[in-house]
Amino acid sequence: MVLSPSPPPSRGGEQSEPPAPPPPFQDELRHPIILAERVLAAADEADSFKSECAAVAKQADYIADKLRSVVRFATTPGQAVYERPVRRISAEAARNLDRALALVRRCRRRNIFRRVVAMISVADFRKALVHLEASAGDVSWLWSMLESNGNAMALPPIASNDPIVAWVWVGITSIYMAPMAEKIEAANQLASLAKDNDRNKQIIVEEGGVPPFLKLIKEKDSPEAQIAAAAALLYLCNEGDRVRAISEESAAGVQTIVKVLADSPMRVQIWVARLVAVMAENDPGAQDNFARENAIRPLVTLLSFETFSDDQFGGQIGKQSIHSLVQMNKEMEKVGEVKMRSNNNNNKEKDRDSLQYRPFVMSSFSSFHSDAGGGSKGGGTRKERENENREVKQKLKTSCAEALWMLAKGSVSNSKRITETKGLLCLARLVEIGEPELQFNCLMTIKEITFAAESNADLRRGAFKTNSPAAKSVVDQLLRVIKGSSSPKLLVAALQSIGSLARTFPARETRVIGPLVNHLNNRSQEVAAEAAIALAKFTCEENFLCEAHSKTMIEFNAIPALMKLLRGSERAQLRALILLCHLAVNAGNHEALEPARVLTALEGVDRMVLAQYPELREMVAKAVYHINLYHRGPHSQRLTFVI
Repeated sequence: MVLSPSPPPSRGGEQSEPPAPPPPFQDELRHPIILAERVLAAADEADSFKSECAAVAKQADYIADKLRSVVRFATTPGQAVYERPVRRISAEAARNLDRALALVRRCRRRNIFRRVVAMISVADFRKALVHLEASAGDVSWLWSMLESNGNAMALPPIASNDPIVAWVWVGITSIYMAPMAEKIEAANQLASLAKDNDRNKQIIVEEGGVPPFLKLIKEKDSPEAQIAAAAALLYLCNEGDRVRAISEESAAGVQTIVKVLADSPMRVQIWVARLVAVMAENDPGAQDNFARENAIRPLVTLLSFETFSDDQFGGQIGKQSIHSLVQMNKEMEKVGEVKMRSNNNNNKEKDRDSLQYRPFVMSSFSSFHSDAGGGSKGGGTRKERENENREVKQKLKTSCAEALWMLAKGSVSNSKRITETKGLLCLARLVEIGEPELQFNCLMTIKEITFAAESNADLRRGAFKTNSPAAKSVVDQLLRVIKGSSSPKLLVAALQSIGSLARTFPARETRVIGPLVNHLNNRSQEVAAEAAIALAKFTCEENFLCEAHSKTMIEFNAIPALMKLLRGSERAQLRALILLCHLAVNAGNHEALEPARVLTALEGVDRMVLAQYPELREMVAKAVYHINLYHRGPHSQRLTFVI
């Protein structure tokens, strides 16, 4: 493909001009045709090497004839043409014709001196003919591919060194021009190519494969086509630059994906949700793009589908006052406020009256389903969705949970959006009843949201306030996992989440401390270390209840468990030592510290470890000081700890 030169750098206050767009490809086709006509005219005027010039003219005439056919085809009204191979092949043909024209012109009548200097040989014509024959093969292949809607079988000479390029051209041409069944087959073949290796992925993107995939994914009448396009895009998205190529395509790539996510059959939504997850995982910019297009709302909607039953919380209504239920319903109906405004006043009163006696969770999600395309042609009716088999529903929930996880990862704004849609209630419920993979994805989403809340006071106070039903549900499920799960990866996620919420628990919330202390004795050193990290967030000086939490931990026998953990792995030792220092500083006068020989353990810390972690050195020194301050005994003389 002929590239336009880069614009010169701007000087002083002048603004550099944007690069000129490529000319219409009809103009690029016209240039080699004109060159071919000039070759024919020069061959007629040749006085030497007439037979060789005639052979060159024959090839030039063939190239011009095929290119004219391509021009007529491309200018047909309503005809979509994949331009990339047209531009590449016409540019190569123009180069070869230009060389041939220069050679043939040197065969015209000239004086003897200039003919001697020219030094033309038969070998020069053989070389020119080889290039022209290659271009003739290229344009012949191009015309056959266009004429057969992408069904060309052989490879063009231009792609002889890299057949993948030709296969990509054929596949993309089929998606542009072929009937729907062949489009689906072509998309599947390109997806298979992309799945093989990163080089194939890059070729597909560079050769313009993204726009036809985005166009195909909008084919509501063919779920198979949508799935094929979503799968191909999914396999392209393992690297940030390619994700950006999809996000920024015509400034509507993300918008297209979100629209399909909200308004398609479940089996299509599974693949589109996976696509959202992979794009968000590999490009932070995609997280923001999806947030701007409000992708979180349909994801939470799909996740909540059939998650709660009408009698799910029936037993809780009797425990709640009517006023409190009405207040919770008003808060949760804010998400559907725009839609509620369109209802008449009588319907509003009727809905409010009925919501007072229904479980508060159901009111928040009913408005989601009405806006998620549940009754549209693409999404199918609600009954059709309910009749979908259980495996498809579970796969969809799992994919949506993963997408929410990746959108929330490292993003305070997206985490806040999830909590504003009341997604926490849904995530907590699925942690309780979900299958293992779904349960894990929901736990990881909660973990990312709690991470964000740990670093953002507004999110922490808004989403995890003590009287919040969503926060209570999340904490209950995290504790259920911590108490009952044997899976290290689930335990680690739950422990990390509880640790991130440490500053939200009051001193009386001792039910959280006990299960965490128990895991200091876990067989898995990773789990034990995470338990120590979580407990350290309760006892660090940033937590204004650190003294009360420290005393509670000691009462739950945390000291013996930590002394044992000091003999564990290097990471476990480090985390246990930090927590032990916190306990000594916050509750140095507790009688349990002396018989446990905490002072001896602290004084025996490896000096190399302290040298490696300067902050830990200060913590150990401070802990030793507090223990010596409150406990006078055989170790009281050891106040000379080196600081």
